[in-house]
Amino acid sequence: MIVAGLTGGIGSGKSEVARVWKACGAFVMDADTTAKSLMATDPLLREGLIEAFGDAVFLPDGSLNRPYLAQEAFEKGRVEDLNRLVHPAVHRETDRLIAEQRKKGTAVFVKEAALLLKYGRPENLDVVVLCEAPEKQRLERVQQRDGLSAKHILQRMAKQEGLFDAIDPDRDIIIKNNGTLAGLHKTAMQVWEQLSSSTGLNQRASSTSPDL
Repeated sequence: MIVAGLTGGIGSGKSEVARVWKACGAFVMDADTTAKSLMATDPLLREGLIEAFGDAVFLPDGSLNRPYLAQEAFEKGRVEDLNRLVHPAVHRETDRLIAEQRKKGTAVFVKEAALLLKYGRPENLDVVVLCEAPEKQRLERVQQRDGLSAKHILQRMAKQEGLFDAIDPDRDIIIKNNGTLAGLHKTAMQVWEQLSSSTGLNQRASSTSPDL
């Protein structure tokens, strides 16, 4: 089984690539969705959240108090405190799912995460696929998709600077998403062929791609 990490900045098209690969038969783990689930279900993580943010982080029925946690983490500048708690839990769950899918005979396991390389290159990845696009196109795509202001999007982009410095051009794959949606799908399929055949993992993939 090939274990691939899929990453890229906001508006880069990585989620679209993940959808293409899932349709091809890959097991796709969305790290963001997994993190949200673990904050509600993982005992160690729940304990850490209470220790760091107080009992109010969970509601009386045991569910996560998302508005409170968002206020504590984002409005009070404690995002890193939250990430340091959540990241190890997601890493443990990744290892569990990799082992599970390997037993099932899955050919390609994909971990989709914007923060994939934030704390260094995960040792459980065979290859990292990075989606890239010019800032102007990324800005336009996110505005069309989410209706956010340019200022808000640029602030989010600024926070993602330096996240992808661990990419190895001799080992990893870069998808240049600077054209049409059809172009991105074509490139995603080309990279899928490399992953599913377990060859060509040191090649750089590039093409024109989409307006996501």
